[in-house]
Amino acid sequence: MEPIHFAVSLILTFALTAIFLRFLIPALKSWKLGQKILDIGPRWHKSKEGTPTMGGLAFIAACIVTSGITVGFITARDGIAGSSALLLSLGLALANGAIGVFDDLVKFSHKRNEGLTAGQKYFLQLLVAGLYLFGMVMTGNASTELFIPFVGIYLDLGIFYYVIALLVITGIVNSVNLADGVDGLVSCETTVVGIFFAAVSLTVGDYHAAFMSALLIGACLGFLVYNFPPAKVFMGDTGSLFLGGLLVGLAFTLGNPLIILLAGVMYVVESLSVILQVTSYKLTRKRIFKMSPIHHHFEMCGWSELKIDLVFTLITALACCLAWFGF
Repeated sequence: MEPIHFAVSLILTFALTAIFLRFLIPALKSWKLGQKILDIGPRWHKSKEGTPTMGGLAFIAACIVTSGITVGFITARDGIAGSSALLLSLGLALANGAIGVFDDLVKFSHKRNEGLTAGQKYFLQLLVAGLYLFGMVMTGNASTELFIPFVGIYLDLGIFYYVIALLVITGIVNSVNLADGVDGLVSCETTVVGIFFAAVSLTVGDYHAAFMSALLIGACLGFLVYNFPPAKVFMGDTGSLFLGGLLVGLAFTLGNPLIILLAGVMYVVESLSVILQVTSYKLTRKRIFKMSPIHHHFEMCGWSELKIDLVFTLITALACCLAWFGF
């Protein structure tokens, strides 16, 4: 993929996402698919009650259209086998997005803030991740050797590779979902991570990963048009799970799955804050943070959503600069 093709894919995904949202937001309002706000959160979040959610459908549709145009040319040039990592990674993202759609619809059908149970959701995510790994191994795009960033060596972990890979895939997908609690936060962070992966992909000449990076950046920037504080729409689990799947697919396509733990460090911090909060409360009946995930802690400390977006995105950018040396 030449830089011009990368740019066209990015711009097309951006434009389609913004256009689709222009029509999707009124439709979501008419279907009464608005966000339910829990009473335990910051009190000012109550003003967000009823804001249309499932807006991730717009950038999923945009990615499908762009992929439909571009992937045909890629497979014609490289063949199905040569494009297998790209196709499997897009499938991973779409499958996780489908889980998100189901989860969001369950919330609305039961008129509650929680959709699928944690066990139900994780089972489906494990199933999708397992099928993805099976496909990657069967097509020769993955093995039991795990690349260790910065050290530059491969460790043959045998069957334990699949355990680690499953944890990385489901962990990052769920971490992106947890991070989606402040207007614009996931869109801003993921744009930066997408730029990082784009730079790496174009530098090493992995044009399949470059195309996925273009989808990621275009989708997030297009969504940010309507999701920047104060948000006119939320992506819902529909969007956050899709983005998480696309991020993980990028890391695996580039053969460096562990690097997402550094480039996406703020996603990891969000998950760790929840784990620490729950563990602390169960063991000591005391909370470490005012609220978790950690972006809510800073909200409770008086930070504006814009400040959280700025600080978290800056940390993500610094982490991506460091991650550059991990390839």
